[in-house]
This record gives sequence, structure tokens and C-alpha cells, in this order.
Amino acid sequence: MADYQDLYYTVSNGLTLYARDYPGPSADSPVVLLLHGLTRNSRDFQALAPVLAETHRVLVAEQRGRGKSEYDTQIERYQPQVYIGDMLELLAQQDVEHCAIVGTSMGGLMAMGMNAVSPTLFSQVVINDIGPEVAEAGLNRIKGYVGSASNFNSWEEAVEYNKSINGAAFPHFSDSDWRHFAEYLMIERDGKVVLDYDINISAAMKGDDSAAVPPDMWPLFDALTDKPVLLVRGATSDILDVACANEMRKRHPTLEYLEVPGVGHAPML
Repeated sequence: MADYQDLYYTVSNGLTLYARDYPGPSADSPVVLLLHGLTRNSRDFQALAPVLAETHRVLVAEQRGRGKSEYDTQIERYQPQVYIGDMLELLAQQDVEHCAIVGTSMGGLMAMGMNAVSPTLFSQVVINDIGPEVAEAGLNRIKGYVGSASNFNSWEEAVEYNKSINGAAFPHFSDSDWRHFAEYLMIERDGKVVLDYDINISAAMKGDDSAAVPPDMWPLFDALTDKPVLLVRGATSDILDVACANEMRKRHPTLEYLEVPGVGHAPML
């Protein structure tokens, strides 16, 4: 596995955020930015990042309130627009003017937003199981569990909890797969197994849908039509439905499309 360095950086509103920094084969290697989903962190990409690091410098960011990034005491700032600003600051501080991006779920929405703000930034875009319209069933499912059941007495309890809310998405997972899934999402703290994110990220989301999905994302997606885009969809996804995926393919004629059979939201890459 490729080695990474811990990268801590401070953004303009004072928070110190974290990213894994895989240096790539040379000082002038092209850069790829990896963005996780709503409740996730950099560990989601620990299989993919070393592969990409064979040819690229890989930055795997953790959004504020997740993983090793500082939690925000102003919970109203847990918004995609703020996360986008954080990522643009990360790239600016690292003197990255051009890069590729891989965004899973919320990370895919952020990729669309970042491109709208900085149209010359991205060379290629991978969007993993998200679209300009988020299926209501999936959004309600996520609202139902985000910030709840935040600590467990053992890893066994944590694994069973994850099976209960994600079992339909990953019906072929083995016991070891579920253990890895729990370890990506949770950590041990003070004798408990706890979610590795600030449960307050749910407060803004449950109060306002735009805290999870900005309104009217189609113009942002349409702004990607001059970029090489790969859309990945879990075949049983309850977040990116077939109708939305088909519309994305219609609007972006050169879009490449990969559907992962037997998987829901979101393919683990």
C-alpha cells in the first residue's frame, strides 16, 4: 500500500482540517482529489488511493466534522457550500490549479459545485452514485439514521447496526466486509465504538434539505458537459435512480457510465 502523509491545514474561518496526501511518483505528478460522502471519511478510499498514487498525487480530504478534521461549533456551517469553499482553499494552499476529482455521494455534488465556481479546475470528473436529483426514498433513509445510534459497546454491536441500515445496499457482503465497513465509519474512543463524525451534521440536514442537497443542481451538472465524466451507479441505488441517470447521460453525450450489479448506495470503489 502506498504511504501517505498527514496534511493538516487551516481554512479562513479558523478550522483546522485534515487530508491524506499520497505524494505520487514525482514532484510534478498530476493531482486527483477524492471526496467522501455525508457521514464518511478518508478511510473509504484507502483501497483506491494507493492505486491512483501509482500515477498521481492523491489528496483524500476529510470534511469539517469528520475524521481528523476539526468539528465546527457553528453547526449551521455544515453545508455543501461551506465544504466546497474548504476544498478550494485546500487546493489553493497546495498550489493545485488543475486536477481530477472523484466524488462519492455528497462528494459528487461538491464536485459539481466546485466546477461551477472554478470551471477550469478539473481535468476529469468521476461521480459516484449521485445526481442533480436525489431520490426521496434514499434521502429520507439517510435522514433517518444520520446522527442516531452514535456509540456502541463493542465492534460486534457496531457491525450489526451497520448491517441493519446498509444490508439492502450490500447483500453480498461477508462478515469480514461488514467489519471493514464498520471500521471505515467508526473508531474506538473512551471504551466505546463511536461514529467518526460530529453528530451535529444531522441537525442542519434535518432542518433544511438544502443542507444535504442544494436546490436545482441541473445547471451545475450541465456545466460539466465539456469535461470527461464517468458516472458510477449502484444498480439498486435508492439515491441515484434510473430516470436521473438516464437524463444525465442524455444531457452529457460523451459521459461514460458504469453500473455496478448487486450494489446499492454507494459502490465502495
